[in-house]
Amino acid sequence: MSEPVRPIEKIPDHYFRLHHSEKAYENEAIQTKSVNFYQDSWRRLKKNKGAVASFVVLLLILFISIVSVWITPHDPNAQEVRYSFLPPKIPGVSINGFNGYAKQGDRWVDVYQQKQVPSGSYYYLGTDKFGRDLLSRLLFGTRISLLIAFFAAFLDLTIGVAYGLTSGWIGGKVDTVMQRILEIISGVPTLVVVVLMLLVFPPGIVSIVMAMVLVGWITMARVVRGQTLQLKNQEFVLAAKVLGQSPLKIALGEIFPNLSSVIIIQTMFTIPTAIFFEAFLSFIGLGMRAPSASLGTLINDGYQTFRFYPHLMWYPALVISLIMISFNIFADGLRDAFDPKMKG
Repeated sequence: MSEPVRPIEKIPDHYFRLHHSEKAYENEAIQTKSVNFYQDSWRRLKKNKGAVASFVVLLLILFISIVSVWITPHDPNAQEVRYSFLPPKIPGVSINGFNGYAKQGDRWVDVYQQKQVPSGSYYYLGTDKFGRDLLSRLLFGTRISLLIAFFAAFLDLTIGVAYGLTSGWIGGKVDTVMQRILEIISGVPTLVVVVLMLLVFPPGIVSIVMAMVLVGWITMARVVRGQTLQLKNQEFVLAAKVLGQSPLKIALGEIFPNLSSVIIIQTMFTIPTAIFFEAFLSFIGLGMRAPSASLGTLINDGYQTFRFYPHLMWYPALVISLIMISFNIFADGLRDAFDPKMKG
């Protein structure tokens, strides 16, 4: 026979006691401050020294370009032919090549004294063939190139995001038609579009921006469409549909905020591309026209006299290289910060 089941004895209450120590509460307390997605991305970005350094360089270039609207050593378009091709002269510097001396034959000659430049007049980066101050023109040209790039990037962002979001969110036949239109536009060479723009608009900022806008937003639209197709079937979008939100509210309130990181990264890559494209057009004579300056026109002017006055091309080439490298490094840092899984 099986033994009878013994009743469970009640454990006395004095066997238990409440633990009120401060250490117990400290162990259960949240030790770190809660952060959102952008705060966490900024924390990762700050750890990337190359991206931070590039960001500082870009801010410095942008600040100098804006300040140069009111403060420049000389008028960037003022011509003084008798002072043409002056070498750089920096106050307090005695190094040949930066003190007003230039090598003529086998000896260094004070070109400022030779051309009877008034005492106290300094051209920190020298002058061009028309006697215009290179530093003033470089500041002016950098500002114009950045203005064109930012304006083109803004229009690129506006058109590309709207087009890609609409195509990916609606889908179906609408998406198919919109993508075929993209393929047709992307099949037209960019240089052909530029030449056509020059037939409609006079050479200058408007024609360059319009040419870049007509073909530059395609990449943004495709990137946004691809991300939208991935997000539209996520659980939070389906939940918004169940709650009865309108398609427009879901697209703008649920999907668009989740595209912000992709849009920012793509924009950071678009700006240097636009700067290089503007410089290329100005270099081949299809962009800015005299007497206006841009980085492309300055490089073209320096290229023509590079054998005899190489510094006229070195400085604008150095500035555009610095801008391009800084933007690309900063964009890489943003990509790694927003999506650490993409870091290679």
